[in-house]
Amino acid sequence: MAHWTLDQIPWDQFDSSKVDPELVKLVKAAALVEYNGGDYATYLNNVFHDDDGFRTVASAWALEEVQHGAALARWAKLADPTFDFDASFKRFTDGYKITLDVNASVRGSRSGELVARCIVETGTSSYYTALAEACAEPVLQAVCRKIAADELRHYKLFYTHLQRYLGFEGLGAWGRVKVALSRITESEDDELAYAYYAANHAAEPYERKRFSSAYARRAYAYYRPPHIQRGIAMVLKAAGLNPQGLLHRLLSNLAFRFMRRRVARLNALGA
Repeated sequence: MAHWTLDQIPWDQFDSSKVDPELVKLVKAAALVEYNGGDYATYLNNVFHDDDGFRTVASAWALEEVQHGAALARWAKLADPTFDFDASFKRFTDGYKITLDVNASVRGSRSGELVARCIVETGTSSYYTALAEACAEPVLQAVCRKIAADELRHYKLFYTHLQRYLGFEGLGAWGRVKVALSRITESEDDELAYAYYAANHAAEPYERKRFSSAYARRAYAYYRPPHIQRGIAMVLKAAGLNPQGLLHRLLSNLAFRFMRRRVARLNALGA
């Protein structure tokens, strides 16, 4: 059962004068990705085909992800009444597909799959926190805060099951680090780029590099050091490393500098 409903969002407080058009583009793309949670539930249920307890958890998780998409889509429609969510979602799912017909994780083990899920929830929790703190529109603030809280809870859920599987699969620290690094590098894969394209540039041909850059230029600009510091701590914990200390400080600083430089470079290029 979801921890909140769309009826609990203060839709009547929407203030069009506080809408940032650039942020609307990101929200539209996020709505598509979140609403596609059903496909990921199918994938996870196939990977964990003989674990009924986890399959129940994965199905409940997917329902919350779909609700996130619905909430973001509703806000985007308020901000831009021309936004056709159904057409955009069909365009997205027609053009971007994950492999569903599997019986094992693409990460090599169930522990690896759960590490990857922790990394994803780390990214989304940090992202929606950053959006909530950056935007001025009160309804979007409320939506993003609720989603960020859900994503943090999802991280804890997947981490709990990770500990269970580590008890008998024996994925070592280096194996967890490799999965974490692999999933982080996928953050700029086709999914986000194609979602941004499908939501905002339907009349144009898809160019992965162009739309990946357009998405990154806008999304990275909202991150501040606290968001990155918390995200790095969560990544290190999922990877089996000390979430505090020297490594945490080093990686947090490097990540923030990378994002700042990437945004500056893409702005200069007019991405």
